Amino acid sequence: MAAYEYLAMCSAGRKSSGVIEADSERQVRQLLRERQLVPLKVTATQRQRVRGEGPARPSGGGLNSAELALLTRQLATLVQAALPLEETLAAVAAQCEKQRIKSMLLAVRARVLEGYSLASALGGYPKAFPQLYRATVAAGERSGHLGQVLLKLADYTEARQAARQQIQLAMLYPSILMVAAFSIVGFLLGFVVPDVVQVFIDSGQTLPLLTRGLIASSALLRDFGLPVLGLLGLLVFSLRVALRQPRHRERWHATLLQLPLIGRLLRASDCTRFVSTLAILGRSGVPLVDALEIACEVVANEQIRTGLKDIARGVREGVSLTRALELNGSFPPMMLYMIASGERSGELDNMLERAARQQEEQLANRIALLVGLFEPAMLVFMGASVLIIVLAILMPILSLNQLIT
Repeated sequence: MAAYEYLAMCSAGRKSSGVIEADSERQVRQLLRERQLVPLKVTATQRQRVRGEGPARPSGGGLNSAELALLTRQLATLVQAALPLEETLAAVAAQCEKQRIKSMLLAVRARVLEGYSLASALGGYPKAFPQLYRATVAAGERSGHLGQVLLKLADYTEARQAARQQIQLAMLYPSILMVAAFSIVGFLLGFVVPDVVQVFIDSGQTLPLLTRGLIASSALLRDFGLPVLGLLGLLVFSLRVALRQPRHRERWHATLLQLPLIGRLLRASDCTRFVSTLAILGRSGVPLVDALEIACEVVANEQIRTGLKDIARGVREGVSLTRALELNGSFPPMMLYMIASGERSGELDNMLERAARQQEEQLANRIALLVGLFEPAMLVFMGASVLIIVLAILMPILSLNQLIT
């Protein structure tokens, strides 16, 4: 059976759409007529391919981290309840509110019914289910413990989603504060200051240097504010286009790593992601060499990814994991010590998970510290800007009063 999307109309003239499973489009139309619906359009949710060529590659968008975490938890719960896989996929699809996710799951179920493994069926949607996800599912299917592996994968995706939400919430207030600060200063320079200082300009008196600088800044903002914003937007757009080319993207990533504070955060974040991915793959039964190659792909920075591929190559040639990580030079000593201890004791997977958790906590504390410093910095910037504007306006007034007296 395959999944088909339909558009139909009832006797009252109202249109409805949905997804239905059937052997052919003809059967779909027959089922719709049995429901007293007039079929208007019936299309397959995936491109049909010759049997035996592998899973289809349908077009479709991906899943955000929250959707993937919820979907994985539902699959893990039902598989752990000893429900057959095709019934599990049908049940999860029935609970989906978004039509595209429901269509995707029914298409995956159709491939499973055709005899493909779950990992192979998920491969038809690489944007929704990344390589790490599919490799973990494949390892669970090979070992016969798919339910347990899905539970670990659900914990992993939920932890990643929680960490991402925590960072977003931490950055929300500083972002609002920064926008408010620049908006207030821009409003004062663009609309309030010109009207106030015009009185002093008309008086013909010599203005203080601070006031003249404020007048010049206000004039620049009024005359060139919009062109500068347009130019900045054009530069951002050009940068995004240039970063689509691997050569420019690798150079940009190398530049980011050279920045004083951002570079260390990026390196620590990617190394933590690499080790945590190794942990989930190792605990799921994926061989170490394969896990290293997959873990390299989840690293965002191109330059760091190139160095991590050397680690996979070294381990394949017989070098220990600890030695390969040490030669890379990006991993902290405590993490190397814990991984070396895991290799000696035979508990590498547990030590990788513990090292990743410890590094994530340190990274979260470092980000929290930076966010905590950013908030008072923006308050100081806003207060200093308003103070300079007020002084630039008050100084001519005080000078005028002294002339009168």
